[in-house]
Amino acid sequence: MRSEVETEDAIQVSGRIVDVVAGRIFYGEIVAVNGTIRSVHETPVSSERLIMPGFVDAHVHIESSMLPPAAFAQLACVHGTVATVSDPHEIANVLGVAGVEYMMENAATTPFKFYFGAPSCVPATSFETAGATLEAEAVAALLDLPDIRYLAEMMNFPGVLAADPQVMAKIEAARQRHKVIDGHAPGLRGDDACRYAAAGISTDHECFTLEEAEEKLQYGMKIIIREGSAAKNFDTLIPLLERFPDRVMFCSDDKHPDALVAGHINELVARALAHGIDPITVIRAVTLNPVRHYGLDVGLLQPGDPADFIVVDDLRDLTGPTTWISGICVARKGRPLTAPQHARIVNRFHCDEIGAAAIRIKARSGVVRAIKAMDGQIVTGSVEKPIHRRDGLACTDIDQDILKLVVVNRYRKATPAVAFVTGVGLKHGAFAGSVAHDCHNIIAVGVDDNDIVEAINLVIRNQGGLSWASGGETRVLPLPIAGLMSADDGYTVARNYTELDRLVKTAGVTLSSPFMTLSFLALLVIPELKLSDKGLFDGRSFSFVDVFV
Repeated sequence: MRSEVETEDAIQVSGRIVDVVAGRIFYGEIVAVNGTIRSVHETPVSSERLIMPGFVDAHVHIESSMLPPAAFAQLACVHGTVATVSDPHEIANVLGVAGVEYMMENAATTPFKFYFGAPSCVPATSFETAGATLEAEAVAALLDLPDIRYLAEMMNFPGVLAADPQVMAKIEAARQRHKVIDGHAPGLRGDDACRYAAAGISTDHECFTLEEAEEKLQYGMKIIIREGSAAKNFDTLIPLLERFPDRVMFCSDDKHPDALVAGHINELVARALAHGIDPITVIRAVTLNPVRHYGLDVGLLQPGDPADFIVVDDLRDLTGPTTWISGICVARKGRPLTAPQHARIVNRFHCDEIGAAAIRIKARSGVVRAIKAMDGQIVTGSVEKPIHRRDGLACTDIDQDILKLVVVNRYRKATPAVAFVTGVGLKHGAFAGSVAHDCHNIIAVGVDDNDIVEAINLVIRNQGGLSWASGGETRVLPLPIAGLMSADDGYTVARNYTELDRLVKTAGVTLSSPFMTLSFLALLVIPELKLSDKGLFDGRSFSFVDVFV
């Protein structure tokens, strides 16, 4: 018997079937007609291949791949991903509702299943400048759309705890429409975490200790284990899966293009299996659990389901599966079988180039509060460091790994914000980007003022992008779609990004994902110390602090 037969409107596949609903693996045959599973039969077959539901990324910002949805899908489906629960708040911070509509429009050009949420925090705080604001009325209007499946991560947990009227109106709008509410509350514990969950928040993907996750599970929340390009919590949190098998999901959150070319949710499945966790439990975490929690129209290999499934030779090797979405074969053995259409350009960029004088900072004391960057985390530390002074100015010091950090408002002309950062390791040059969570102003780090402004100006000239500058040597990856995404195909973007990453690391950077870590140094809702276009911000006290001690 052939293990796979495909005609114009029908598919017949045989092998070992992974039934995540019944919780068993058996030999059998699946027949799909016109994109729908017609029958699933248990019968002796010769093939040892495994047939299982396609994987779901339970929380991701598509924009972080630097690709619009259709180009993201082309890369993700190669790894067995058939659907994502996608928060479009990156582009919403730039373009507002029009940005969310852009993502849905582009996503509709591919068979891949994108489930978008209504961004709940645009901007994330009032302590930074975004390109748009989504008040409760706009969020409610988005939630009325059938293609908007949930209220995306409620990052403003102080607003939830204080019962801020706008925050509570957004939550109530989701509850009235019976739509899931996603959470985002890093480090929140005790009574505060209990009250946050009680407001209707159903998930959290920001836990960075096992104890925090266990506590939130006690309060009724589900935990999404995250492993992205910057934040890596898998090893810490994976023990939860065996203890709470129906309340754990996996996500990437933010995935850069080079990492997406290498793998996606399949990597987390393989790592979980390597821990010795039961295969059904692992596969449910990336199929059944998110499908049921979010009410997704994603098939689970049951009669009547959409024909969304993957075929792999062995659970020990999840690379290069054959992937089917709604009965369409979209990838086979590591090769995508679909190509995205050319994406139209949308943007908002209104700032002028700057000179070195704009980022000079007078030394008001001999000690500064420096942001401490941490590899593999989006949380940061706050450390006090003696600063090198020259001609009355506070300067960088590569011997102490103290670099200058700059944020430039890209929506209107304004004075740049300047602070200092440690933990980056850069020895010369500067790198910058218009990806700076969540408002996406321009952020740059460097050793020399001239290199810093050149890196910033490269981004401005290209109306968005990632850049590198060192003593006249420059390189830029343009991101003309909202200053966040490229119109090129994913493999080209990945190659260009890899070259930028190599240049930065050759200059001494020790971070595993330098541009991703840089982008989170502006995310005020993640403790401890961050920099917005308005100044240095303490995420614990939720207030601005002076650069100098």
